[in-house]
Amino acid sequence: MSAPRFHFISGLPRSGSTLLAALLRQNPRFHGGMTSPVGGLFMGMLNQFGAGSEFGPVLTHEQRKRLLLGLFHSYYADQFDKEVIFDTNRQWCAKLPAILDLFPNAKVIACVRNVAWVMDSIERLYRGNPYETTKLFNDESERITVYSRVDTLAQRNRLVGYAWGALKDAYYGEHARALLVIDYDLLVSAPEHVLRLVYQFLGEPWFEHDFAHVEYDAPEFDQGLGLKGLHKVRPKVEASVRRTVLPPDLFEQYAHLDFWKDSQYSEANVIRLTRPARNIDSDRA
Repeated sequence: MSAPRFHFISGLPRSGSTLLAALLRQNPRFHGGMTSPVGGLFMGMLNQFGAGSEFGPVLTHEQRKRLLLGLFHSYYADQFDKEVIFDTNRQWCAKLPAILDLFPNAKVIACVRNVAWVMDSIERLYRGNPYETTKLFNDESERITVYSRVDTLAQRNRLVGYAWGALKDAYYGEHARALLVIDYDLLVSAPEHVLRLVYQFLGEPWFEHDFAHVEYDAPEFDQGLGLKGLHKVRPKVEASVRRTVLPPDLFEQYAHLDFWKDSQYSEANVIRLTRPARNIDSDRA
């Protein structure tokens, strides 16, 4: 049996990565899910290899590659009956040179969303768990108000800030052609059109998905994080309209960070609205 093809799901939190994985796994040839431990193990191994580590000087370049490939193959050994495996982690956008060296034909699908609405979605979940402190924040000074919470999440080494910086790194980097950017609003408003473009980008034959009966939940993981419902996917894929829970000045502060709308300096593939507005097309996909 040949090894599966590996692709990666990354991008911003609360932007549809779990929904996308839940849809893709409907295809019996595919395996996907929420964020896996592989990214953390990958980084841990890189730290063991790195300059200044005890073992770095005795590991050759080829040994390092074999060890990292072995990590993927060992973790997904139970899924080797699948033809395609999607591993999800926000850090893959920051590691394109490494993963494309390990998997030269791999693609990275980055889910994005207006950053103000990302913050709104996390804040809404936080308010929905009023008797939890959640591991997203280290102390009371970070979680005390909506302003401290959002500002903390936006820091470059925290949940949203790190993901945004990693995505920007990939979007303008030399490996951007391996990247496909999907806007959450398009995914939920026209899921079949978007998914057909994803299949086209991956070079895979189309599979008829059921957009009215999508299943995914990880209650134990979410409970451990102190944020119930973080990875629960609603059964039907559809857009919803709501008012933001953020104060207007805070919403405005983060509403204009969607750099992926400007393709002038990037070779990344972006699924975007064309004109007239209801039509969906892919830029370079």
